[in-house]
Amino acid sequence: MAEPQNQLTITGSIIELARLRHTPAGVPVLNFRIAHASEQIEAGLPRKAECELQAVALGQTALLLRGAKPGDDVKLSGFLAAKSTKSMQPVLHVERIEFTEGMNHGV
Repeated sequence: MAEPQNQLTITGSIIELARLRHTPAGVPVLNFRIAHASEQIEAGLPRKAECELQAVALGQTALLLRGAKPGDDVKLSGFLAAKSTKSMQPVLHVERIEFTEGMNHGV
C-alpha cells in the first residue's frame, strides 16, 4: 500500500489575522483565515469553487506573516490536521508562504 499523502497548496486572500503568540517553548504561532475563489473544471463543466480555510503558521513562517494584513494575497503550502482533539475541523498548517501581487515580505 502506498504511503499516506497530506499536502495542500492553495491561493487566497487573508481575511483574518490573530495576534502573534508563543508556545510555552517559545515558538512563534500565528492563526489566520484565508478566502479562496477560483473556477475549476468538474465532470467536464466549469464550476465556481469558493471556500474559507483556517490556517496556522509556526516559527519563521509565523514571523513572516506578522507584517501581513487582511486583503493580502498569498500562496500557501502545507498539510491538513484536526483543529484539536475535540474538533476534527481541518486546519492548514503552513510550511511555506508566498506573498503574491508584487508584495515583498522577504519570502
